[in-house]
Amino acid sequence: MSIISKTVEAPAKGVRMAILSNRMEGIARKMQNTLFRTARSGVLNTAHDFSCVILTADCELLASAESLPIHTLIGPDIMCDYVKKYHPVLKAGDCFLHNSPYEGDSHAADHCLIVPVVDEEGITRFFVLAKAHQADCGNSKPTTYMGDASDVYEEGALIFSAAKIQSNYEDNQDLIRMCRARIRVSDQWWGDYLATLGAVRIGERELLALGREVGWDALKDYAEGWFAYSEDKMAQAIARLPSGKVTVHSAHDPFPGVPDGIPVNVTLEIDAAAGRITVDLTDNIDCQPSGLNLSEGCARTSAMIGIYNGLLDHSVPPNAGSFRRVEVKLRENCVVGIPRHPASCSVATTNLADRVSSPVQRAMAEIAGGFGMAEVGSIMPPAMGVISGKDPKTGEAFVNQIFLGVSGGAGTPISDGYLTMIHTGNAGLCRQDSVEVDELHHPLFVTSRALVTDTEGAGRHRGAPSIRSEFGPVEGCTMKVIYTADGTINPALGAAGGGAGGLSDAFKRGRDGSLTRLPGCYGLDLAPGESVISVSAGGGGYGDPKTRKVDDVFRDLAEGWISLERARDVYGLAVTGSAGDGTLSIDAEATAKLRA
Repeated sequence: MSIISKTVEAPAKGVRMAILSNRMEGIARKMQNTLFRTARSGVLNTAHDFSCVILTADCELLASAESLPIHTLIGPDIMCDYVKKYHPVLKAGDCFLHNSPYEGDSHAADHCLIVPVVDEEGITRFFVLAKAHQADCGNSKPTTYMGDASDVYEEGALIFSAAKIQSNYEDNQDLIRMCRARIRVSDQWWGDYLATLGAVRIGERELLALGREVGWDALKDYAEGWFAYSEDKMAQAIARLPSGKVTVHSAHDPFPGVPDGIPVNVTLEIDAAAGRITVDLTDNIDCQPSGLNLSEGCARTSAMIGIYNGLLDHSVPPNAGSFRRVEVKLRENCVVGIPRHPASCSVATTNLADRVSSPVQRAMAEIAGGFGMAEVGSIMPPAMGVISGKDPKTGEAFVNQIFLGVSGGAGTPISDGYLTMIHTGNAGLCRQDSVEVDELHHPLFVTSRALVTDTEGAGRHRGAPSIRSEFGPVEGCTMKVIYTADGTINPALGAAGGGAGGLSDAFKRGRDGSLTRLPGCYGLDLAPGESVISVSAGGGGYGDPKTRKVDDVFRDLAEGWISLERARDVYGLAVTGSAGDGTLSIDAEATAKLRA
């Protein structure tokens, strides 16, 4: 081959890889759009708590579009391996229902449909997977988060292990009847199943069309090249960091089954020369009699999330190629490791997973100045709880998770905390509910929703403040609210000199207006005229607050995010005038003295 032809081939190969990468992402987006627009449950069609991915025939994550990281980084690969293990002969028209947290899934509430993409010759070319959080999954209580479950039996959900729910594109009615008999809102589940099924079948259809268009060999070459490129980008990103090793500590609040809480130890090691990062989670306690235990998929993924956040390099594709540069050490029967049946993993995607992700990104800030992040506010206050009851207008049962007020974003070296982050695991991709939409869908009334002053983690770049929201049932309706809030005792810590975020809190307001503080993990019954007040956790700040830009502090003060006292005492901002008459302004000389 001539020098000229070699020179032409390299750019052409890169262009071809970029085009195919976008085609794959486009297919994953089509899957997501299908699920989003056709699902019945608010947790799916409003909050967007689902993910769609494409994997190779070897079960390596290839494309995920805008999926939730806690759903997709690690776990889909393990689940597809189990599909191949239990079903060695895969055929076109097969579809598998899988939600076992002991075999790759996140928790039992995340129903996954997995379809092998089988060509005309009977060869499996890819897998497509759609994961959808259910409004109800058959737990012993009307919630998908059983924080107080001592084991999987008390949890109560149906567990499916690569169960074939379709053959030759026809439903297995035995499995359908099992789900309908166990799930409280069976028609709602059926609609969500069909939406998820539509997503994977569209992914299958599009991949078969792409294979016919460009050839299966070309797609195999693309996947190998894309993984190699992604691994190289990850190695380059790690090489920009200093080498180092640090152990950081975190802790989940006391909970049912764990009255002293759960301490978490994270050891992070960066080898910049080798372009590798290791996260060691083995020095942690055994699985606990609680629903907080992490599944293997969530344990590995939560560590990976902290690394991707801390790198601050969005050009690194999150796929099986870049994963090759990261090692996450786990041990069996560990609360943040690989669970043994019958340990409950009901809350695996959120609470304790965040207590791994946040320390990892904070550890990166300790090793590498200008990298890493502060801790994201803990999750699951009542405004993110599961509501249930009977609609007085129709007499029909309702069950759904709401997202009425959760913030939590962490300060970074380059930006303030993302206000609607919600938690590290969803990367801000889940959506806050519209008050009006929730009131249309369910017999509830939202009294208020607002930011809470002085709850941001102070810093050069501050964390997001807390959100306070209040809601309750309408007249003629009683409502149960089940939630599993962390962060009522242990706040989101700051990094590089930043401050901690505000604590989570919850109260019940009686008919007479009296307030009763509620536990962190609780299920309360509300009668008409009663309401629950939810305060989400604020995010930690990054850097010394007195190095924050004066104009930014003044804007936070003018917007009511911080008080005059906090502006002066924490940020070193002096002002003159009054906000009431519009004369409030910065006193530059006094500010300089406060910051000296």
